Amino acid sequence: MNKILKNLYQIAQKPSRKIIGLMSGTSMDGLDVALCEISGAGESTKVKLLNFDTVDYSEEIKTEIRKVFAKQTIDFQHLALLNEWIGVLHADMILACLKRWNIATDEVDLIASHGQTVMHTPKILHQQEKFPNATLQIGDGDHIAVKTGIITLSDFRQKHLAAGGEGAPLAVYGDYFIFGKKGENRIMLNMGGIANFTYLPASMNPEEVFVTDTGTGNTLIDAFIRHYFPEKAYDKDAEIARQGAVNQLLLDELKSDNFFKTAFPKTTGPELFSIEYVKKAQAKSNTEHISVNDLLATLTRFSAETIAEAVNFTINNTSYNIKDFNVYMSGGGMHNPLLVSWLKELLPCNFLEINDLGISGDAKEAVLFAILANETVSGGESDFGSRRGIPSVSMGKISFPS
Repeated sequence: MNKILKNLYQIAQKPSRKIIGLMSGTSMDGLDVALCEISGAGESTKVKLLNFDTVDYSEEIKTEIRKVFAKQTIDFQHLALLNEWIGVLHADMILACLKRWNIATDEVDLIASHGQTVMHTPKILHQQEKFPNATLQIGDGDHIAVKTGIITLSDFRQKHLAAGGEGAPLAVYGDYFIFGKKGENRIMLNMGGIANFTYLPASMNPEEVFVTDTGTGNTLIDAFIRHYFPEKAYDKDAEIARQGAVNQLLLDELKSDNFFKTAFPKTTGPELFSIEYVKKAQAKSNTEHISVNDLLATLTRFSAETIAEAVNFTINNTSYNIKDFNVYMSGGGMHNPLLVSWLKELLPCNFLEINDLGISGDAKEAVLFAILANETVSGGESDFGSRRGIPSVSMGKISFPS
């Protein structure tokens, strides 16, 4: 037997594994690095977050990624170069984190790398009948494995596509395994660039579990902040949006897109929700003249209403009462006080932060990819049924260090 395969087999047999989960989202703020200790698998999974850090992306890194990010026309050579470059950068960031944490590489069993999304195009977006759902994350796993010396799992979303899903959201697997609780109705709401939620009923019946994107989280807010205020990355504490008023004509036009009429579950990305999307809505609603403050207020309300409407619709089509649900928030949007206050106004639920469950809301997505890697190596027995959107599969391609 190949000695690395033998090592992987031994890792799979261990009572617990130390796994580094990586996440870099569509906001491109940086790389989330979560060192987890994981035991068990499936519904018996137990996770302890040992260390967490976000390594900020430099302006150079952001600029290079934006040359290809969510664009239909790109320099293909640049994309190929970025795939390798991001892999090396992520490896360097991992090694720097381990050095700060005083942890040797041979103490880590696995790396679970999400990669950097540069294109997400499900069929409902590209609308080309002969082509399937598609997504692309760069940051080659072999480069990470070779440079760190740690077995690396990457490219998780491709198996989801191959099994009939849209490649997202993947949070449902980890949410169900570690955040589901019998007797408590939970909504695990993640507000990153795109917002999504996992519906976890008190029954803990995996065939009732539900996950979907809802539309925008922070992506449009952040895009217009960068457009009007290049020195800022986001609307800190909603300072700008709070000074504006919601423009109802623009809000109605933003919500008129066919995406919001498409049946759940569904997924989307900045490929749809872009600056151009908003400018078209402004032209149709004759609202090009509104102030930046009013625009930011309207975009924040747009996120709040589309999230709330998706949650309401989902719960109202079950036997449960929406007032009996706890909403656990994660992602950058949980730090936006205006977005959160509007959600509380629109959803008659009890709002909590995922930190209350023992996992940092900022670390959650990186932790979830560590769980997916653990499931691929040591699990694979959970059955979510045959519904569209949640295929019962193990995900991730395995790269050996040598």
